[in-house]
Amino acid sequence: MAAGNMVTRPGHVQFGDELLLGPDTAYRWRTLTGWEDSPGLDSGTVARSDAHGAYLGRLLAQPRTITVDEMVIRTEPRRMGAAVRSLRAATALRDDEQALVVMLDDAEPPLLSFARCLRRSIPVGVGGYAVGVVQGAALMFEASDPRRYSLIEQQTETRLPSSGLAAPLHAVNAGDAPAHPVITVRGPLSLPSLANTGTGQVIEYDIDLGADDTLLVDTSAGTVTLNGDAGPLHTATARSALEHLYTLPPGPSSLLFRAAPGPIDPRASISLRWRSAYW
Repeated sequence: MAAGNMVTRPGHVQFGDELLLGPDTAYRWRTLTGWEDSPGLDSGTVARSDAHGAYLGRLLAQPRTITVDEMVIRTEPRRMGAAVRSLRAATALRDDEQALVVMLDDAEPPLLSFARCLRRSIPVGVGGYAVGVVQGAALMFEASDPRRYSLIEQQTETRLPSSGLAAPLHAVNAGDAPAHPVITVRGPLSLPSLANTGTGQVIEYDIDLGADDTLLVDTSAGTVTLNGDAGPLHTATARSALEHLYTLPPGPSSLLFRAAPGPIDPRASISLRWRSAYW
């Protein structure tokens, strides 16, 4: 099921495949904290020991905490128990993350995060269940990746030209945060590489791919698989960037796909999948 398939109007918040909060639902909310806030930061800046100031370091974003607060659960009289059970099931503790989609207004499309529900608060008051109104409920989510993403996943692909020269690709990250692409290389070819001409980053593997081989590089997870099996990570060349550091910066990126010199098989190809990323 597509992420955010139930989100249709401003104020809708969907978690997973079944839980929808906001207008025209039993679960209304008034405050969403952490969604538009900048995430916490870990600073690599180190104080100078022999002078004023510090040595400038990198800023790395921490996980994003998102809280849906001041919730009102409203049902028909004596139907509150069922609504609470559904909310409890949809926000149960689990090890993996689910899609969290938020639409704030008509002018901007919904954005997607991947998160887990860490806390659920449902006040129990005298008569609330009987009349079908519970006020002051709250949900707290944590997204290990603090970035938010477009719902639409973009894709581009190309084949190596018969001339043996590099094949160009163009990718646009419409957000303001770096995006991690998923790269798929299909053989037959040797020494596949993909260079970003703007950043200078290259990802390259000293490997021979047959006509039926598929090399999959997930730069977000930092993994490399060959025909679905892990293993070829060690074939990265000395000039190849670490997989988890290979990103598409905000804006357009010009990329060049190359292989080892020699005869070119027209079946050799590369494709990229990515979502625009936002802080």
